[in-house]
Amino acid sequence: MLCVKAEIPKEICEIDDELKAIYHSHDTICIWVFKSREDRNNFMDATAGMKKAERENYFVKNYE
Repeated sequence: MLCVKAEIPKEICEIDDELKAIYHSHDTICIWVFKSREDRNNFMDATAGMKKAERENYFVKNYE
């Protein structure tokens, strides 16, 4: 396990973990928040293997 200390806003911490998808690169951490666990799981399945920009575009087109 690798832990990186960060100051995460309280609002993010209060969201159920099953509604969040997390992506990281060498300089960025992205947290997508969904309305349901099913939406989150569908997003994870549909975006497996995608780069950050592709995932962002997919999220905007399908969940915003």
